[in-house]
Amino acid sequence: MPELPEVEQAMHRLRNAIEGKTIATATALHPSFVRQLPAASTRRLRQQKIEKVERRGKHQLIHLSNGSILHAHFRMNGDWLVTRAGDPVDRFTRAFVDFTDGTRIELQDSRALSALSLHAAGTDPLPKLGIEANDDALDAQYLQAKLKARRGPIKPALMDQAVIAGLGNIYAAESLWHARISPKAVAASVSRTRLERLIEGIRRVLDPDHRPPGRYTEREGRDRFEVYDRQGMPCSRCGTSIRRIPQAGRSTYYCPRCQRS
Repeated sequence: MPELPEVEQAMHRLRNAIEGKTIATATALHPSFVRQLPAASTRRLRQQKIEKVERRGKHQLIHLSNGSILHAHFRMNGDWLVTRAGDPVDRFTRAFVDFTDGTRIELQDSRALSALSLHAAGTDPLPKLGIEANDDALDAQYLQAKLKARRGPIKPALMDQAVIAGLGNIYAAESLWHARISPKAVAASVSRTRLERLIEGIRRVLDPDHRPPGRYTEREGRDRFEVYDRQGMPCSRCGTSIRRIPQAGRSTYYCPRCQRS
């Protein structure tokens, strides 16, 4: 799933492509997108100017001139394509928007799990979200307060978007490795000192200077990480084989020696 860095990068590409432009037409292609963005919604998009494009957590918000918001979420593997109106659409394009200057944006998703919906002026399309994972205000005091009632393991707690917005499976696992915290540790029991290390780990894995560009796929990108998708490979810090365990329906990777409960 695209996490904060990947969504941020996509949002900037989208912003550069469409901000200030006027929508000519919008089209939903896949049945799941037609349900989310029916004909009545696509008609309301016509002649709307793009006032602002922003990101909140893994959500992208396209603010329109009439006050309404076009909300997008990539889910597992969505992405934007910037093309030209009239060109053949990509085979995995699920919806597209044409602009009066001839620009087109396509929401591409091979699994058709992404979300795209229009929300009326004055409504909030977002669920409850915590502080942004890259916000300088994120500190151990905030995290301790959010986790004090959490009796489950810390890794799924970090993935809760109401705790930290934008952090997902990959970067939660990587952050815990940097902090030397077991993903199985009870969230409420993690000390203030260890949470401070965790904040440092989060900042490190999200820092562009420490993160090679591009998305991770099953075929490439594994070497970008310390533990994620590296089951059976040696830990770069101690040489112990990386383990994988299921947590909250997702795979968690960690070093059993470096990351003890």
